[in-house]
Amino acid sequence: MRQPRRTTVATVGYQAATVDSFVRALQAAGVELLVDVRAVASSRRPGFSKSRLAANLADVGIGYVHLRGLGTPAAGRAAARAGRHARMRSIFREHLRTLEAQAELDQLRELASAGRRVCLLCFEADPQHCHRTLVAEALAVQLPIEVLHLRPGEP
Repeated sequence: MRQPRRTTVATVGYQAATVDSFVRALQAAGVELLVDVRAVASSRRPGFSKSRLAANLADVGIGYVHLRGLGTPAAGRAAARAGRHARMRSIFREHLRTLEAQAELDQLRELASAGRRVCLLCFEADPQHCHRTLVAEALAVQLPIEVLHLRPGEP
């Protein structure tokens, strides 16, 4: 029996990146659609708030979608800022059971299986400390994927 074709889904955090290094990393990985999984798509980092980021990406032919329902709830963001990553993961796993998160996970599955290279975006540079890894794991239950963690701005 033939194995289903695995789709590559990238993840990226912009914490250590400039807009230029970020866009270059996406282009080098062949990303065609950036899926923003931040609950709050604003940033103090210039160029990474929703509207500006979408415009920067459009300039180089990369699409942008914001799936707010796949963002970390406020309590999870507070735990992450405090370095309580296990607590953040617990809070986010509970959040993933909500109807909103499940609906947006279904939407992500459709986007990832549509043939374009998708990349999940959040702030945290280290994918092991970020909920985007948990989103990718949840997606992998529904769709055969290979996960590629991009690290723009790191040597």
